[in-house]
Amino acid sequence: MLRWLIPFGALAAAVLVSGAEPAAPAAAPAADPDLYQAGKELFDQLAPPEVKEQVDFPSRQQFDEFFARLQRTLETGDFQAIAAYEPQARAVLALLQNQPELSDYASWLTARLEEMDEARQITRLPAPVPVRPVPGPAFGHPPPPGSVDIPYYDRWLQRLRSRPMPRNAPELMPRLRSAFVDEGVPPELAWLAEVESSLDPRAQSPAGAKGLFQLKSGTAHDLGLSTFLPDDRIDPAKSAHAAARQLRALDEKFGSWPLAFAAYNAGEGRIGRALKAGHARDYAGIAASLPAETRMYVPEVCALIKVRTGMSPERIPPPR
Repeated sequence: MLRWLIPFGALAAAVLVSGAEPAAPAAAPAADPDLYQAGKELFDQLAPPEVKEQVDFPSRQQFDEFFARLQRTLETGDFQAIAAYEPQARAVLALLQNQPELSDYASWLTARLEEMDEARQITRLPAPVPVRPVPGPAFGHPPPPGSVDIPYYDRWLQRLRSRPMPRNAPELMPRLRSAFVDEGVPPELAWLAEVESSLDPRAQSPAGAKGLFQLKSGTAHDLGLSTFLPDDRIDPAKSAHAAARQLRALDEKFGSWPLAFAAYNAGEGRIGRALKAGHARDYAGIAASLPAETRMYVPEVCALIKVRTGMSPERIPPPR
């Protein structure tokens, strides 16, 4: 019975015990309906009666509120708030990994889980010394070579040195690198896909982002991709071309790759406002004002590029 109780009870328990935060407002994005429906059908069809007596599968409202809270915490929460989701995320991942029908979501959550674990480690560190912003225009002027300062970069570098390369990387990465070269973007940046999706072309987030580079439908449309029959986001080459175009545009606007990565994660508008409010022109000058997820995402991307390619952040060339 325990074999059944763990995966099915995991999701129910994770959703139901996460009520410390107020329920998400009605306007909060709902989880992908396919994720909920697949989990509910598996529970109804496969869970033994004795498990159903002990575990109530969460309602659609509870399910949506959980993932809305998780998504909102990732986008706006501090390190402590993100770290608090780690036990629940591990419980949900137990269900996703045990059911092939839900495996597309497991890749997304696996990537987020490592960020939650790092957030937990960061909460144990002394408070960092504030970084003085580099004076100058809000964006458009890259910092001098060798001066790139990325908080938590060394921590992620140490963490990622022991991470195994995804099994499909030898087959997939040449195609992604080629697409980036075609778009005039350094091919090393194609490794951003590992941070976004664990190199799973079919990875999905509960908020609707999809593919290797986790593009939401609106962004995909703006970049010229179809999201319906076929969904170009799950096509490795098409999604890579689109992501490279987006990264190129962000680098050309903000003048540095760390700022471009921050904008890819947190949104162009948020980064622009942070630079102006802080009278800064580099990533270190605004890092403390950004959501904790972005403060982990930027050093993770930079460290992974270093680990996979040997190229440190200050050596990444501009688009050609």
